[in-house]
Amino acid sequence: MELQKFSYDNKLPKLFAIATIVWGAVGMLVGVLAAFQLAFPALNFSSEFTTFGRTRPLHTNAVIFAFVGNGIFTAVYYSLPRLLKTPMWSPLLGKIHFWGWQLIIVSAAVTLLAGFTSGKEYAELEWPIDIAITLIWVAFGVNMFGTILTRRERHLYVAIWFFIGSWVTVAMLHIVNSFALPISFMKSYSWYAGVQDALVQWWYGHNAVAFFLTTPYLGLMYYFLPKAANRPIYSYRLSIVHFWSLIFIYIWAGPHHLLYTALPEWAQSLGVALSVMLLLPSWGGMMNGLFTLRGAWDKVREDPVLKFFVVAVICYGMATFEGPMLSLKNVNAISHYSDWTVAHVHVGALGWNGFLTFGMLYWLFPRFYGTKLYSTKLAGTHFLIGTLGIVLYAVPMYWSAFRSYFMMSSFTPEGQLQYQFMNVVQEIVPFYVLRGIGGTLFFVGVIIMIYNLYKTARQGSFVASNEAEAPTLAKNYVAPKKAFWHSFIERKPLLLLSLSLVVVAIGGLVEMIPTFLVKENVPTIASVKPYTPLELQGRDIYIKEGCYNCHSQMIRPFRYEVERYGEYSKAGEFVYDHPFQWGSKRTGPDLARIGGKYPDSWHFNHMLDPTSMAEGSVMPPYPWLFRKTLDISTTNSKIHAMRKLGVPYEEGYEARANDDLKAQAEGIVANLKKEKIEISSDKEIIALIAYLQRMGKDIKAEKK
Repeated sequence: MELQKFSYDNKLPKLFAIATIVWGAVGMLVGVLAAFQLAFPALNFSSEFTTFGRTRPLHTNAVIFAFVGNGIFTAVYYSLPRLLKTPMWSPLLGKIHFWGWQLIIVSAAVTLLAGFTSGKEYAELEWPIDIAITLIWVAFGVNMFGTILTRRERHLYVAIWFFIGSWVTVAMLHIVNSFALPISFMKSYSWYAGVQDALVQWWYGHNAVAFFLTTPYLGLMYYFLPKAANRPIYSYRLSIVHFWSLIFIYIWAGPHHLLYTALPEWAQSLGVALSVMLLLPSWGGMMNGLFTLRGAWDKVREDPVLKFFVVAVICYGMATFEGPMLSLKNVNAISHYSDWTVAHVHVGALGWNGFLTFGMLYWLFPRFYGTKLYSTKLAGTHFLIGTLGIVLYAVPMYWSAFRSYFMMSSFTPEGQLQYQFMNVVQEIVPFYVLRGIGGTLFFVGVIIMIYNLYKTARQGSFVASNEAEAPTLAKNYVAPKKAFWHSFIERKPLLLLSLSLVVVAIGGLVEMIPTFLVKENVPTIASVKPYTPLELQGRDIYIKEGCYNCHSQMIRPFRYEVERYGEYSKAGEFVYDHPFQWGSKRTGPDLARIGGKYPDSWHFNHMLDPTSMAEGSVMPPYPWLFRKTLDISTTNSKIHAMRKLGVPYEEGYEARANDDLKAQAEGIVANLKKEKIEISSDKEIIALIAYLQRMGKDIKAEKK
């Protein structure tokens, strides 16, 4: 049989591996800063560019899309050619992908710190960057499928199934969730509003975790774990069940992020049911990984790569057990808006994504440089420090969640709330300190790894390519007499792609179509009116400053929440909210009914010095809002955009919108003067006060 000679390129996977290391260190360092900012407000540095509201989305985007994203691409560009016995289809597309993705990451970092955000978790990047992501993702997909279609191996290995399923689903999620109406170069409004925006966002948000942080990393596990153990994957048939059941069920689970909210009850129940079902395929994958190591546990004790892989797979099992548990409504009542969710996410991010990435890097670098790992002992030290960091991060967050829940829901014998919100904040600050120490330990482990990999590279010589040979696809294929039914799909990559798209699209369509088309799912409330021009500008400042990272605007129908914050929230309240602002974590109190609760002077002083109004607050001051002039040149385009999105401003209102804005601003300034506070009416703080004073007013008006 004639063999064709070719080579596997190591240059591109090495570039992605280095980017993974660099962005991982940056993302984790920002995470450590953000963690300590919640305990020590002075670490916000009184700068608009370094507040928690801006560092937190920078941290999440850096870890998800920069660290994990580059880790995915490292795995794909290394494993795909070797599994298919062919070079990557287009080196040029590979370079465009690498440099384009790094440019997107830099753009994200700059714009998020500058306050350019869509206000939607894990999808904060504004529309020009969203378009760039789409183009680079398409380039990646074209290169990947070009490689698959020119392969010399007939069957597609299980890792490739996960890469294909992840690629098509992320494309669908990103495009649907990113629909927005631009009003300027770096400002847009979500195409969806209120309840519908919340459903689309958490359909995306949950599945960004599923199809960016999980399924491509399962592909990584299915390739690198057997390679490191030098053993075949435990069960081919379990791999099939794992893949198809996981991608089908995962896409339905988004509504479990919105339990007890204004989302229709049927959608919540559907999300709960499918989330619980997720346990079976998830644990099937975990067992497939762990059973692959049967008979190799002596090697695990000696090999740091396998140690990282084993703990990573265990953390995957822990996180995917906890996820369905958190979807149960009685458990979610405790966990949602608390630090329990933070602990859950970080067990997955640090343990599953972090440790699996570290194991891959420790395995790859000696092969990139034709040498042995510089220090197995240092790698073992990294493993121990990293494991301790995960434990010290997660346990205080669990403790904080239960402590805060029991305090928040406690009543005195007379039926009054026993604790004020600030009592709870002060109680859990020590847990934030411990969490920050845990994150610091994990970061120290990364620094040790960087040193170890650097020394490994220095003692070897980079192997730019590995020579290989294989017969052509036609010549190497011998049709089996009795093949398993799934082998037919494995031989048809475009069929696999199409079936994956159909399977993942079903859940989204079933959840979204009724929510968008059945009017009863979002009943209107007659007293709910559009925001005034000044309130709309103030809302955009609220989003720019990242206030949604600490405050929710969704009161759940629990006694302690209604007593603390006011009447529970209704779906019709949010019909003009582009984007919605329900939040996912309460570091500060809910603001849905804050309007009219305090005078304008209270909000003025609170934003200037939070501790002057709430002793012990961990909120940073916002002095720049008192200096910066509100840009009212955007008012007309904002009103026009809102009208296009269905907000019922009257025709031609744009022409006099700024007149109404100035009049309302002067009214607030007059109120402040009564309290002996002097400030110009054109400052950003005035617009923000207008927005804060509007929240919940419409529902109060209806009750009157």
